[in-house]
Amino acid sequence: MPRASERWGRGKRIWIKRDDLTGSVLSGNKVRKLEFIAAYALDNDYATLVTCGGVQSNHCRATALVAARLGLGCHLVLRSDDDSTALTGNFLLDQLAGASFEILPAKGWGRNLQNRYESLVAEFESSGKKPLMIPTGGSDSLGIWGYIAAAEELQSDLIANHIDRVAVTLATGSAGTQTGLTAGVALFGLPFEVIGYAVCDDQHWFNARVQADWRESVARWAQLPDLPLAPVTRDHSVGPGYGKATPDVYELIAELTRLEGVVLDPVYTAKGFKGVIEDIEDGFYDAVDDIVFIHTGGVFGIFAHSDAFGAAVAG
Repeated sequence: MPRASERWGRGKRIWIKRDDLTGSVLSGNKVRKLEFIAAYALDNDYATLVTCGGVQSNHCRATALVAARLGLGCHLVLRSDDDSTALTGNFLLDQLAGASFEILPAKGWGRNLQNRYESLVAEFESSGKKPLMIPTGGSDSLGIWGYIAAAEELQSDLIANHIDRVAVTLATGSAGTQTGLTAGVALFGLPFEVIGYAVCDDQHWFNARVQADWRESVARWAQLPDLPLAPVTRDHSVGPGYGKATPDVYELIAELTRLEGVVLDPVYTAKGFKGVIEDIEDGFYDAVDDIVFIHTGGVFGIFAHSDAFGAAVAG
C-alpha cells in the first residue's frame, strides 16, 4: 500500500494480504476455516451447522452462506448487545441465507451458551438433522488448518514480492487465525513473526488461548508435530471493548479508504491496523523493513456502525 506506507510507514513498506476477498459475500478469514469445517461435516454426514457469536458476527454470516451453498441446515446462537438487533449487515445476510437463529442475552453468555449447545445437540439429533457444533469464530482444531494452509500461501506471496525482513500482523478476536498462522510459521520454518492485535480481552488471554488450541490440535491430528509455540499479542488498541470503537478508529477507516480504496471495519481490522501504525510510530518494528497486515474481512459489520461515522465522513 504505497500511500499508506508514505502516510504511516516511517520508511517501511506496509503490505496488505486481502483475505477480505476470499469470495463475494463469503468474505474474510472465516471462510478459510470453514473450508475444512464444512468438508468434515460433509464427510461425516452432518446435516446442520450450528455456531455462535454476536448479532453482527462475521463467522455466523459466513457459516450461514456456506451452509446454503452446500445444502446444509444452519442454526445460529447469537449474543445480544443492547439494541444491536437491527436488521442490517451480517444479521440481515444470516436471514437472507435462511439460517434459523435465537438470541441469548450478553449477560451470562458463556454459561448459557454451553447449556444451550448441549440442548441443541439433542434437539437436532431427535429430528434427524445431525448437528456439527462449531465454536465461536470456527476457532478449533478443525478450523486451524485454514491458516496453517494460509501460512504456506503467504510464504509464496513473500517470495514472489522479494520480501525478506517482515512482520506479519492481524487483528485477533477468537484466536483461531492467530493460532493457525503461528503454527504454520513454526511448521514450515518461516523466518518471520506473527503479531496479533487483540480486539477484546488482553495479551495474556490470547497467548494462553493460542497455546491451548495448539495443544488440542496436536492431540487430535497425528500428522502435527508437537512443536512449542510462542505467540505474540499486543493489546493496546482494544479500546472500550469488543464491538466498541472510538472516534479515531472511524477516522482511520475513512482515511485508509481514501488513500488505498481499502475498507476496514471498526470491530476487528481497524483496531488491528491502528495498533500496527501506533507500534511503527513507537519503534516496535524497527528491526524489519516490511509489515504485512492480514485483512481478515468484516466489511458487512460496518453498516451496524453507520451512525458513528458522521464526523469521519464529513472530514
